Amino acid sequence: MTASTEIAGLTPEWLTAALGRPVTAVTAEAVGTGQIGTVHRLRLTGDGVPRQLLAKLPAADPGVRAMLAGAYRQEVRFYTEIAATVAVRTPRCHHTEIHGDGGEFVLLLEDLAPARQGDQIGGCPVSHAHAAVTELAGLHAPRWCDDTLLDIEGFGRNGPEEAGTLRELYGPTTDIFLARLGDRLPAEDHETVRACGEVIADWLVARPERFGLVHGDYRLDNLLFDDADPPQVTAVDWQTVNLGLPARDLAYFITTGLDPEPRRAAEQDLVATYHRRLTELGVTGYTAEDCWQDYRFAALQGPLVAVFGAAYGIPSERGDAMFAAMIRRSCAAIRDLDSLTQQPAPLRPPATG
Repeated sequence: MTASTEIAGLTPEWLTAALGRPVTAVTAEAVGTGQIGTVHRLRLTGDGVPRQLLAKLPAADPGVRAMLAGAYRQEVRFYTEIAATVAVRTPRCHHTEIHGDGGEFVLLLEDLAPARQGDQIGGCPVSHAHAAVTELAGLHAPRWCDDTLLDIEGFGRNGPEEAGTLRELYGPTTDIFLARLGDRLPAEDHETVRACGEVIADWLVARPERFGLVHGDYRLDNLLFDDADPPQVTAVDWQTVNLGLPARDLAYFITTGLDPEPRRAAEQDLVATYHRRLTELGVTGYTAEDCWQDYRFAALQGPLVAVFGAAYGIPSERGDAMFAAMIRRSCAAIRDLDSLTQQPAPLRPPATG
């Protein structure tokens, strides 16, 4: 069986072989905009097959496909080597296939409709945020400081080389970002974004004594919420998963997903909810105060992702509004939490166990 890079290749015959069950008919409809990949909802007819699946395929543009091959490989690795070892809820993966350098792949995933995608621009209720950070602990706790993660191809920890690259790129990227979206931001956010550049390289490699799996883009648009109370949360889009300080996911979610006023009122409780779930799942030697300080420190994840995403992503009105909202919220949090005054730990090689 060979992976198809186009939806036309997912014929009943191909799906029969992939699922191990006879598929007699299939219809497909596109889902989303397809900027970094294409997603289609498949409706299947057959004996013992799911009625609906989501098919993830590479981007149609060959140049984009080549550029994102590493991200495609990472998502396939997550579903094939990581998902079963953690306690975070993800779509069930029915089939994975990847070829060559990663530019050709197929993922057949559970369709969780009618669960709804979060809204990064609108934000979310605090109750939904508590559910999301509880679920996030299920990603971090089972492989907390697990050195065997370093044995998985494609997974590694940031070191001096990555820090040096970020030091060179952050300033010029900030210029691009502010030239495009600066008129949507107050002057104090311009200052905060630029101030992040003075410490961001050392920040990237600081606190090496704590590491684990990080989603890398754990935000509302990458979470699905059902109608339960509290809602069940399912994390999707695992193309940026890697290793790092776990609180980077936590701070990124809270500081980019909640407006300043509700965030200020709820963030200590949200961090406590996350920490409590970590301990329930077996993490020891990590105090509530450690978690709070990591959260404060890790708030720079918001500008890091948003500045690069807006500067080099494909422009769209919704994307521009989203990145501007993320920057406004995260910069306010960085100032509130005094994150920039926390000096990164001296650079030292990570422990290898």
